[in-house]
Amino acid sequence: MPESDTILCRLIQHVVAGVLRDGQGRVLLAQRPSGKALTGMWEFPGGKVEAGEDPRAALVRELHEELGVHAAIGRRRIAVPGPDIELDVYDVECFSGPLRGREGQALAWVDPLKTEPQWLPPLDRPVLASIRLPDRYLITPTLASGKESDFLDSIKAALAAGTRLIQLRAPCWSRDSLAPLARRVHGLCREHGARLLLNADFELAAVLGLDGVHLPYRIASGLNERPVPASMLLGVSCHSPAELSQAANIGADFATLSPIRVTSSHPSAPALGWDQAQAWVTAARLPVYALGGMSEGDLEMAFDRGFQGIAAIRSLWTALPPQG
Repeated sequence: MPESDTILCRLIQHVVAGVLRDGQGRVLLAQRPSGKALTGMWEFPGGKVEAGEDPRAALVRELHEELGVHAAIGRRRIAVPGPDIELDVYDVECFSGPLRGREGQALAWVDPLKTEPQWLPPLDRPVLASIRLPDRYLITPTLASGKESDFLDSIKAALAAGTRLIQLRAPCWSRDSLAPLARRVHGLCREHGARLLLNADFELAAVLGLDGVHLPYRIASGLNERPVPASMLLGVSCHSPAELSQAANIGADFATLSPIRVTSSHPSAPALGWDQAQAWVTAARLPVYALGGMSEGDLEMAFDRGFQGIAAIRSLWTALPPQG
């Protein structure tokens, strides 16, 4: 039979893994033993889903078989598609039992912020990125000149309310004007253990020692690799599956997908809706925040649809300052 007439059917293996945490916020990794693919690399514990088996039930079974624990499974944290494997990862709310490597594998509790992604197989790296990110992402409103004091007061209020990831947007400001403001906001973020990303200008973000940059897709589309080191966060604004794919290709740590709903700031942009957005996020290879008309009341829906959480401006902006 000619090769062109040969049809190859590739079987996709459904695999589940769990994120177990200890009292210090560390997560559990298991080392792949010799004789298996990717020997020596560290991964989140789990295993294969059997035919007809519920994924959560499969994870309970696998964690008991591998680690000897009885686990209560929480929300699905992220789905990571691969060429031969579909990886579903869930938070483990609690577990009990004498935890040990029952299959001879080494175990380690690690700080996710100090764990190098290259220690993990490629499919586990987006999981690590997800664990490092909060479930709320504040995007600041456009800042008018002369309103800096009100703006900083609102930053303080948002941080006091628990915000831990902020994108600073000031598209009409010069670098000379923006730099001192960014330094002040970054200082406030550091006091609260939060991280600050600068919109668009990755060079200035690096010079100022900020925590990262968030790129509009018009910039990300022209890149072949990430423009900042791995020590800095990289986010990308996306609106389609192709854009999500490009964000993953350049090594972004996360993306936003919008608009989920019609917004007053972009009334002519058609809303994706939750069903369409879920289909796109399922095929993404990185954590994704839902953006566009989102509020904290949408968090559970976002989790159910496979998102990292929500990104928003007004609904997360405490004591929104007057715009002039």
